[in-house]
Amino acid sequence: MFGFGQLIDILKKNPKKIVFTEGKDPRILEAASRLLAGTFLHPILVGNPEEIAKSAEECGFNIRGAEIIDPASYDRFDEMIELFCELRKSKGVTPEEAKKTLAQANYFGTMLVKMGVADSLLGGATYSTADTVRPALQLVKTKPGNTIVSSCFILVRPSATGENEVLAMGDCAINIKPTEDELVEIAGEAAECAKIFGVDPKVAFLSYSTYGSGKGEDVDKMRNAAKKAMEKFPSIPIAGELQFDAAVSPRVARTKCPGNEIAGHANTFIFPDINAGNIGYKIAQRLGNFDAYGPILLGLNSPINDLSRGCNASEVYSMAIITAALA
Repeated sequence: MFGFGQLIDILKKNPKKIVFTEGKDPRILEAASRLLAGTFLHPILVGNPEEIAKSAEECGFNIRGAEIIDPASYDRFDEMIELFCELRKSKGVTPEEAKKTLAQANYFGTMLVKMGVADSLLGGATYSTADTVRPALQLVKTKPGNTIVSSCFILVRPSATGENEVLAMGDCAINIKPTEDELVEIAGEAAECAKIFGVDPKVAFLSYSTYGSGKGEDVDKMRNAAKKAMEKFPSIPIAGELQFDAAVSPRVARTKCPGNEIAGHANTFIFPDINAGNIGYKIAQRLGNFDAYGPILLGLNSPINDLSRGCNASEVYSMAIITAALA
């Protein structure tokens, strides 16, 4: 089962570069100093080198070896402007508009990923989720076959056997009220994400109904989405619609849906909307004593992830490892 040591081992075999858009933030600097002490992930800090060095010195963090890139003096900035205009030509963006936009660290950092200077990006320590996701959608864009960006939380808790219990939950942060087809896409991405963390995904489409015990449009949506997902991903075990107790309790599953091999053993949960998802993962985190990692953004051509503005340095460090491991 999942442990950060496994992700670090993956990165040691193939070290990656990750760009931090808020280079002088003390939490970013502390995480960067920890990463620099290893050999598996190379941080790129966006910002003014003098300001970053001053902030690191004042906070007592050693960031020697970190690559610092300043939008104001980047030697490939003209190339970046040209590419930006090409990517946004449908919007009629001019070079002057591109220059102004790329002076913003969130757009500049995203372009570093698009240009292959970095493998992944982590932002949001001071930016909103929208300010991290918007440049990603405009520049990195969704993977072929994907229509949306979604998110997944990985929840981890030590079990009595000594191995970590790991669950995946989506979408708890991005799509407010996904359609049936969007739920199918969310399920496929969440299952693939779960595999990276050592989970053999068993997917449950959650509802207040278990196979017709309740009625309503929301029930129909989850039942139909589950059916479509089974057809699209025949190799992934999927069940639904299921109430949460039927999804996780073998005893309840035997009563509510006897003979279903996934019910009672689900570990990857698809919520009907962001309301249920956000509440659900936070209940698991606060009352179930799970550590929650995320939101992990899914469906993009390159790994770009968002931090909570209330994050600490430890969370930045963990999310940096997760983000780079997705590259």
